[in-house]
Amino acid sequence: MEISDIPALNASLNAVATVLIIAGVVSIKARKENLHRFLMASSIIVSAIFLVGYVYHKIAVQGVHTPFNGEGAIRYVYYTMLISHIILAATIPVLVIRTAYLGIKDRRELHKKWARITYPIWLYVSITGVLVYYFLYVWFQPATA
Repeated sequence: MEISDIPALNASLNAVATVLIIAGVVSIKARKENLHRFLMASSIIVSAIFLVGYVYHKIAVQGVHTPFNGEGAIRYVYYTMLISHIILAATIPVLVIRTAYLGIKDRRELHKKWARITYPIWLYVSITGVLVYYFLYVWFQPATA
């Protein structure tokens, strides 16, 4: 595996996390608590692996970011999405850990309250993480040397 493969791997991990998060919410609405626990624990693990890969990639490329090559109005779309993604992504570890902790401790009412906030933010961050990859590496590919 090359360093250049890590962004695609990270996007894949974000996509898997997205599916697991949605499945976890669907399972609890269906009152399948054991399945919910499994899916949410899996989404946390996948997201943690993503985070390790993301940090490793940033260290490996010495913090150099991939420039966005889109032009015109799409730049505003991309940068608006990117800024919101970055800000919300910074909150996700705390929100997820707190929400999971409350669930593990069986503090259901507080867990539900936190989950109502955590779920849409985590889902948004996971989806926009995949979109950032597509904007940078698929739809508006970097120039090759």
